[in-house]
Amino acid sequence: MERNEDSIDLGRLFRIMSDHKPVIFGIVGICTLMALVISFILPKQYESTTLVQTRTAAKVDVSGAAAAMALLGGGNVSSPTLNYIELMKSRTVLEPIIDSLDFEEDKKPDEKKFAKKYLEIKNTKGTNLIEVTSVWETPEDAQRISQAVVDNFLLMQTNMNQQTQSLLMMFLDDRAGQAKRDVEEAEAKLAEFSREHKLYSPDDQARAAIEQMAAFDKAIGEVEVAARSAQASLDAANERLGEQQSASKAYNISDNETVQKIRDQIVAKRIQIVGLEQNYTELHPSVQQARKELEQLQHLLHSEVVATVESNTVTLNPTQSQMLSNRALASVNLAVAKASAVALKEQQAKKEEELGTFPDDVMEYMRLKRDSTIKNEVYLNLVKQYEQNKIQAAMESMDIQIVDMANLPDIDKPVAPRKKLIVAIGFVVGILIAMGYSLRVYRREA
Repeated sequence: MERNEDSIDLGRLFRIMSDHKPVIFGIVGICTLMALVISFILPKQYESTTLVQTRTAAKVDVSGAAAAMALLGGGNVSSPTLNYIELMKSRTVLEPIIDSLDFEEDKKPDEKKFAKKYLEIKNTKGTNLIEVTSVWETPEDAQRISQAVVDNFLLMQTNMNQQTQSLLMMFLDDRAGQAKRDVEEAEAKLAEFSREHKLYSPDDQARAAIEQMAAFDKAIGEVEVAARSAQASLDAANERLGEQQSASKAYNISDNETVQKIRDQIVAKRIQIVGLEQNYTELHPSVQQARKELEQLQHLLHSEVVATVESNTVTLNPTQSQMLSNRALASVNLAVAKASAVALKEQQAKKEEELGTFPDDVMEYMRLKRDSTIKNEVYLNLVKQYEQNKIQAAMESMDIQIVDMANLPDIDKPVAPRKKLIVAIGFVVGILIAMGYSLRVYRREA
């Protein structure tokens, strides 16, 4: 009997339930009815979705760069789409929306709680599409919230890009102005030297030497433009980061051995190109192949710097991460340009020693002519880059495009409360309570 005290006679239990049918049905009925009432009392919820597409950067043919990257130990670069999703949950985007809604002052949620409760922002895996879904008590407000998230994000992106571009344009304009003054000064020196020495056109031998040195002039002009552009980008990045730099982990990108190795390869490749251009035209297959390899090394350097920064910095948000990457890229590009300029000038100096048999006046004329040519090319390229950045500034706000505007939910089709589910849960709860009541009667009569 003691052993059977813990067992239950199901037949007897069912008889008890049958004897107490009114109570059992009453419990189940009351629970179901309460669930039904709750399903009607709960406020209706409506969903509205906006579909947007992030702009995909143009693919770059870097041939064996990917394989080389793997060998060099490069890391993965974070997806811009995921960055956009996090930015859509930022205070700048959500705070105006929260302020426009009828929240009591002491119950107003912050942007994190609001995004968690009323928004679902997701990326369809393997695509560059983002779905922004909002939930609210009225169809109109649900539509307005979903659309406002995208609109506010676009406005924020436009403002950020304009600030970056305006800073960069300001620095480029300053450097272009300085380059113009350098050109005018170099041309004035050349004209004055020509008048004093009555030397307006060198002989055929000197002219041939000038043409041979033109490859160095062109290469040095290119790296000086790259250096000034990189310095402008670095100044703009530092200006944007401002006090946020203190929140980031200090990391010197120049200490990275892989970056140093790629930088040295770029310098060597530029010197190789100069040597080829002294003997061939730009359309020669050897020159084109060498320039293609230089582009591959530059893309490889870009990927390595971004990966290194992301793995060695602690940032507050995706925007700051991007700014830190931009600053590191500008710093490395500046270092590469300076190293290339030094190496090219060393090679140029060696070449000039070979031409030391020319008369001093002709040599001075050649030097002034080259100086004028280089500075003029630097100035023209800076002006060209200034104009290109104007166009880029207009395009930057198109990083994200709206595919489907926020839909207006059907007022007769709310997504919540789900009445059938709530009633079913109430019914199940009623059955469980009825079973508990029956067991209690069973124990009492035992």
